[in-house]
Amino acid sequence: MTGEPLSSPRSDDFDDDCALAYQHAVARGRYTRQVVAEALGTDLAEAARIEDVLRSLSLLLPMPGEPGTFVPVSPDAAAADLVGPTETRIRELQQAVTDVRARMRALEPAYFESRRRRNQDEAFDIVSDIDVLQAMLDDWGARSRTEVLTAQPGGPRPISALDAVRPRTLARLARGVKVRHLYQHTVRSDLPTTAYVREVTARGAEVRTTDELIDRIVIYDREIVFLPEQDVDGREPGAVVVREPTLVAFLCKVYEHLWAGATSFSPGAEEPTAVTDDLKRSIIRLMAQGHKDEMVARRLGMSVRTCRRYISQIMEELESTSRFQAGVSVAASGMLDFADGMA
Repeated sequence: MTGEPLSSPRSDDFDDDCALAYQHAVARGRYTRQVVAEALGTDLAEAARIEDVLRSLSLLLPMPGEPGTFVPVSPDAAAADLVGPTETRIRELQQAVTDVRARMRALEPAYFESRRRRNQDEAFDIVSDIDVLQAMLDDWGARSRTEVLTAQPGGPRPISALDAVRPRTLARLARGVKVRHLYQHTVRSDLPTTAYVREVTARGAEVRTTDELIDRIVIYDREIVFLPEQDVDGREPGAVVVREPTLVAFLCKVYEHLWAGATSFSPGAEEPTAVTDDLKRSIIRLMAQGHKDEMVARRLGMSVRTCRRYISQIMEELESTSRFQAGVSVAASGMLDFADGMA
């Protein structure tokens, strides 16, 4: 090949005449300006322009021993000649990035241990860089020995998140690590989340759902807790990493409290009526607090459309024709007091 293109690739200059000239050269096995000009019915200047374009795209190579004559090259070979050096450089840069991340990740245990020894009063770190945070989650997940506890609010999980976590969860279960997931009730009607739950529970994981969750929680071996950053503007929230034993123990108790009040989720089993009743009571409670449909839906991890369907069912059960009338009926029936007691 040429090693270096004649000039910068001129793909934008490749027109119908260039295509015809290239086809003619392929058919004859060679390219000369005079022959191409005659075949296309044009002048030598245009044939020279076409030659320059084709050479810049590595579609023509000089024929040794015959000045002014060129050999056509296949498009695949031309593309390899043009982008090969760039692709090689990209691979080198990707490997360099991987090497740097691996070296930095290897220093994390020494970093945290040194910080712990230097200042016992520091109970947590704030990790704002998402890549660093994911590396930490992956590292702790790979080194987990006893259990992994998670609480994921927001309703159905994104397919991309499920695809990413599935192999890691299965690997932990295969090592004998206990895995518990807490979701909101609304995941029960989501097919991707249900498929994930069915697969991991078949391998020993435990999954429960509840009407509301405080926030995302990830706990490894009851030694470290990851909580989401709060009040972050202009970027994706990172996490607060808690390692202080007393705080970790407290957060584990919070998780156990949420777990104890949740309902077991086993896809394929009969859906418990308590789930629907919980959602309705939560909707009543949030509406009584003055929240609009959109806020109620967001708090319960469901779409606004689904939320309004539940509201319609509640009004139908109360035989109410308006929300005001429904509110009066709820207050009279004592449902509101029961919902408040469940909060």
